[in-house]
Amino acid sequence: MDIILVPGFWLDASSWSAVTPPLEEAGHRVRPLTLPGLESADAPRAEVTLRDHIDAVVAEIDASDGPVVLVGHSGGGAIIYGAIDARPGRVVRGIYVDSGPLADGACINDELPAAAGEVPLPDWSVFEEEDLVDLDDRLRAEFRARAIPQPQHVASDKQQLSDDVRRLQVPATVVACEFSSEMLRGLMEQGHPYVAELARLTDVEFVDLPTGHWPQFTKPAELGAVLLAAVDRD
Repeated sequence: MDIILVPGFWLDASSWSAVTPPLEEAGHRVRPLTLPGLESADAPRAEVTLRDHIDAVVAEIDASDGPVVLVGHSGGGAIIYGAIDARPGRVVRGIYVDSGPLADGACINDELPAAAGEVPLPDWSVFEEEDLVDLDDRLRAEFRARAIPQPQHVASDKQQLSDDVRRLQVPATVVACEFSSEMLRGLMEQGHPYVAELARLTDVEFVDLPTGHWPQFTKPAELGAVLLAAVDRD
Protein backbone atom coordinates (compact mmCIF):
# COMPACT_ATOMS: atom_id res chain seq x y z
CA MET A 1 0.00 0.00 0.00
CA ASP A 2 1.18 3.53 -0.76
CA ILE A 3 0.96 5.66 2.37
CA ILE A 4 1.31 9.41 1.86
CA LEU A 5 2.15 11.32 5.04
CA VAL A 6 1.24 15.02 5.16
CA PRO A 7 2.78 17.05 8.01
CA GLY A 8 1.07 19.80 9.96
CA PHE A 9 2.16 23.41 10.17
CA TRP A 10 5.86 24.30 10.46
CA LEU A 11 7.01 20.77 9.60
CA ASP A 12 8.51 18.95 6.63
CA ALA A 13 8.80 15.29 5.62
CA SER A 14 11.48 14.57 8.22
CA SER A 15 8.97 15.13 11.03
CA TRP A 16 7.61 11.62 10.31
CA SER A 17 11.00 9.89 10.53
CA ALA A 18 10.40 8.24 13.93
CA VAL A 19 6.92 7.06 12.89
CA THR A 20 7.63 5.31 9.60
CA PRO A 21 9.76 2.24 10.62
CA PRO A 22 6.84 -0.13 11.44
CA LEU A 23 5.08 0.86 8.22
CA GLU A 24 8.19 0.24 6.12
CA GLU A 25 8.97 -3.03 7.91
CA ALA A 26 5.47 -4.24 7.04
CA GLY A 27 6.27 -3.71 3.36
CA HIS A 28 4.31 -0.55 2.70
CA ARG A 29 5.61 2.20 0.44
CA VAL A 30 5.78 5.21 2.74
CA ARG A 31 5.98 8.67 1.21
CA PRO A 32 6.31 11.57 3.69
CA LEU A 33 5.89 14.91 1.96
CA THR A 34 7.53 18.30 2.20
CA LEU A 35 4.89 20.70 0.94
CA PRO A 36 5.58 23.82 -1.17
CA GLY A 37 7.14 26.64 0.81
CA LEU A 38 8.39 24.28 3.53
CA GLU A 39 11.56 23.20 1.74
CA SER A 40 13.76 25.46 3.90
CA ALA A 41 13.59 28.55 6.05
CA ASP A 42 14.60 30.61 3.01
CA ALA A 43 12.12 29.09 0.55
CA PRO A 44 9.69 31.52 -1.09
CA ARG A 45 6.25 31.01 0.46
CA ALA A 46 4.33 34.28 0.50
CA GLU A 47 2.34 33.26 -2.59
CA VAL A 48 1.86 29.57 -1.71
CA THR A 49 -1.83 28.74 -1.29
CA LEU A 50 -3.90 26.03 0.32
CA ARG A 51 -4.74 24.80 -3.19
CA ASP A 52 -1.01 24.49 -3.93
CA HIS A 53 -0.64 22.14 -0.95
CA ILE A 54 -3.69 20.11 -1.94
CA ASP A 55 -2.44 19.89 -5.52
CA ALA A 56 0.93 18.62 -4.28
CA VAL A 57 -0.83 15.73 -2.52
CA VAL A 58 -3.04 15.06 -5.56
CA ALA A 59 0.11 14.85 -7.70
CA GLU A 60 1.48 12.17 -5.34
CA ILE A 61 -1.78 10.24 -5.61
CA ASP A 62 -1.61 10.43 -9.40
CA ALA A 63 1.98 9.16 -9.32
CA SER A 64 0.91 6.01 -7.46
CA ASP A 65 0.11 2.80 -9.31
CA GLY A 66 -2.85 1.87 -7.13
CA PRO A 67 -5.01 3.01 -4.23
CA VAL A 68 -3.43 5.03 -1.45
CA VAL A 69 -3.88 5.87 2.22
CA LEU A 70 -3.53 9.53 3.15
CA VAL A 71 -2.34 10.55 6.61
CA GLY A 72 -2.65 14.17 7.72
CA HIS A 73 -1.48 15.68 10.98
CA SER A 74 -3.08 18.88 12.34
CA GLY A 75 -3.52 21.28 9.40
CA GLY A 76 -2.51 18.41 7.14
CA GLY A 77 -5.94 16.93 7.83
CA ALA A 78 -7.56 19.73 5.84
CA ILE A 79 -5.07 19.18 3.03
CA ILE A 80 -5.67 15.44 2.71
CA TYR A 81 -9.42 16.06 2.79
CA GLY A 82 -9.07 18.43 -0.16
CA ALA A 83 -7.09 15.73 -1.97
CA ILE A 84 -9.73 13.10 -1.13
CA ASP A 85 -12.36 15.42 -2.61
CA ALA A 86 -10.28 15.62 -5.81
CA ARG A 87 -9.51 11.88 -6.03
CA PRO A 88 -12.16 9.99 -3.99
CA GLY A 89 -11.83 6.86 -6.10
CA ARG A 90 -8.10 6.54 -5.45
CA VAL A 91 -8.00 6.93 -1.65
CA VAL A 92 -9.00 3.90 0.44
CA ARG A 93 -8.66 5.66 3.80
CA GLY A 94 -7.94 9.06 5.26
CA ILE A 95 -6.20 9.05 8.64
CA TYR A 96 -6.49 12.26 10.65
CA VAL A 97 -3.82 12.61 13.34
CA ASP A 98 -5.20 14.98 15.97
CA SER A 99 -7.08 16.62 13.13
CA GLY A 100 -10.13 16.16 10.97
CA PRO A 101 -11.73 17.03 7.64
CA LEU A 102 -12.18 20.73 6.87
CA ALA A 103 -15.56 21.74 5.45
CA ASP A 104 -16.09 23.71 2.27
CA GLY A 105 -15.70 27.45 2.92
CA ALA A 106 -13.79 27.02 6.19
CA CYS A 107 -10.12 27.87 6.80
CA ILE A 108 -7.53 26.03 8.85
CA ASN A 109 -6.58 28.86 11.22
CA ASP A 110 -6.59 32.52 10.22
CA GLU A 111 -5.88 33.71 13.77
CA LEU A 112 -2.22 32.69 13.90
CA PRO A 113 0.22 35.64 14.06
CA ALA A 114 1.54 36.29 10.54
CA ALA A 115 3.89 38.72 8.85
CA ALA A 116 5.22 39.12 5.31
CA GLY A 117 3.12 36.25 4.02
CA GLU A 118 4.25 33.65 6.53
CA VAL A 119 3.39 32.28 9.96
CA PRO A 120 6.42 31.56 12.17
CA LEU A 121 6.12 29.01 14.95
CA PRO A 122 4.63 31.08 17.80
CA ASP A 123 5.77 31.21 21.39
CA TRP A 124 4.60 28.19 23.37
CA SER A 125 2.34 30.43 25.44
CA VAL A 126 0.06 30.77 22.40
CA PHE A 127 -0.89 27.09 22.61
CA GLU A 128 -3.35 25.45 24.97
CA GLU A 129 -1.99 23.25 27.76
CA GLU A 130 -3.60 20.23 26.08
CA ASP A 131 -1.50 20.87 22.96
CA LEU A 132 1.75 20.63 24.90
CA VAL A 133 1.17 17.43 26.90
CA ASP A 134 4.35 15.27 26.84
CA LEU A 135 6.22 17.88 24.77
CA ASP A 136 9.06 18.36 27.25
CA ASP A 137 11.80 20.99 27.10
CA ARG A 138 14.05 18.82 24.94
CA LEU A 139 11.32 18.10 22.40
CA ARG A 140 10.27 21.75 22.35
CA ALA A 141 13.82 22.82 21.60
CA GLU A 142 14.15 20.21 18.84
CA PHE A 143 10.81 21.22 17.35
CA ARG A 144 11.70 24.91 17.34
CA ALA A 145 15.10 24.21 15.79
CA ARG A 146 13.50 22.34 12.90
CA ALA A 147 10.41 24.58 12.49
CA ILE A 148 9.89 26.30 9.14
CA PRO A 149 7.51 29.26 8.73
CA GLN A 150 4.13 28.23 7.34
CA PRO A 151 2.75 29.97 4.24
CA GLN A 152 0.09 32.39 5.48
CA HIS A 153 -2.32 31.63 2.65
CA VAL A 154 -2.42 27.96 3.65
CA ALA A 155 -3.67 28.94 7.08
CA SER A 156 -6.20 31.53 5.92
CA ASP A 157 -7.47 30.38 2.51
CA LYS A 158 -10.96 28.91 2.39
CA GLN A 159 -11.35 25.23 1.59
CA GLN A 160 -12.94 24.63 -1.82
CA LEU A 161 -14.59 21.23 -2.28
CA SER A 162 -16.64 19.88 -5.18
CA ASP A 163 -17.57 16.19 -4.72
CA ASP A 164 -20.19 16.35 -2.00
CA VAL A 165 -21.04 12.64 -2.28
CA ARG A 166 -18.00 10.47 -2.88
CA ARG A 167 -15.59 12.23 -0.52
CA LEU A 168 -17.98 11.52 2.36
CA GLN A 169 -17.83 7.79 1.60
CA VAL A 170 -14.04 7.41 1.94
CA PRO A 171 -13.35 5.56 5.24
CA ALA A 172 -11.70 7.67 7.91
CA THR A 173 -9.66 6.99 11.03
CA VAL A 174 -9.33 9.75 13.62
CA VAL A 175 -6.33 9.41 15.93
CA ALA A 176 -7.62 11.23 19.03
CA CYS A 177 -4.79 12.75 21.05
CA GLU A 178 -5.51 15.93 22.99
CA PHE A 179 -9.27 15.40 22.70
CA SER A 180 -10.48 11.86 23.43
CA SER A 181 -12.77 9.93 21.13
CA GLU A 182 -15.48 10.21 23.78
CA MET A 183 -15.21 13.98 23.69
CA LEU A 184 -15.28 14.07 19.89
CA ARG A 185 -18.31 11.81 19.69
CA GLY A 186 -20.05 14.03 22.23
CA LEU A 187 -19.36 17.12 20.14
CA MET A 188 -20.68 15.33 17.05
CA GLU A 189 -23.90 14.44 18.85
CA GLN A 190 -24.28 18.08 19.89
CA GLY A 191 -23.82 19.27 16.33
CA HIS A 192 -20.76 21.33 17.24
CA PRO A 193 -19.32 23.18 14.20
CA TYR A 194 -15.79 22.00 15.06
CA VAL A 195 -16.73 18.45 14.00
CA ALA A 196 -19.57 19.21 11.58
CA GLU A 197 -17.78 17.84 8.52
CA LEU A 198 -16.50 14.82 10.43
CA ALA A 199 -20.09 14.01 11.39
CA ARG A 200 -21.02 13.90 7.71
CA LEU A 201 -18.60 11.07 6.89
CA THR A 202 -20.29 7.69 6.49
CA ASP A 203 -17.46 5.47 7.83
CA VAL A 204 -15.44 6.82 10.76
CA GLU A 205 -13.43 5.01 13.42
CA PHE A 206 -11.69 6.57 16.41
CA VAL A 207 -8.43 5.45 18.00
CA ASP A 208 -7.32 7.04 21.26
CA LEU A 209 -3.66 7.96 21.64
CA PRO A 210 -3.57 10.18 24.73
CA THR A 211 -0.83 12.81 24.39
CA GLY A 212 -0.50 16.37 23.11
CA HIS A 213 -0.87 17.76 19.61
CA TRP A 214 2.40 16.39 18.23
CA PRO A 215 2.34 12.59 18.76
CA GLN A 216 4.97 12.11 16.03
CA PHE A 217 7.39 13.61 18.57
CA THR A 218 5.89 12.59 21.92
CA LYS A 219 4.72 9.04 21.08
CA PRO A 220 6.18 8.12 17.67
CA ALA A 221 6.30 4.34 18.15
CA GLU A 222 2.72 4.26 19.38
CA LEU A 223 1.58 6.44 16.49
CA GLY A 224 3.37 4.19 14.01
CA ALA A 225 1.55 1.17 15.43
CA VAL A 226 -1.82 2.96 15.22
CA LEU A 227 -1.22 3.91 11.60
CA LEU A 228 -0.16 0.38 10.71
CA ALA A 229 -3.29 -1.09 12.27
CA ALA A 230 -5.49 1.35 10.36
CA VAL A 231 -3.74 0.65 7.07
CA ASP A 232 -3.92 -3.10 7.55
CA ARG A 233 -7.71 -2.89 7.79
CA ASP A 234 -7.66 -1.90 4.12
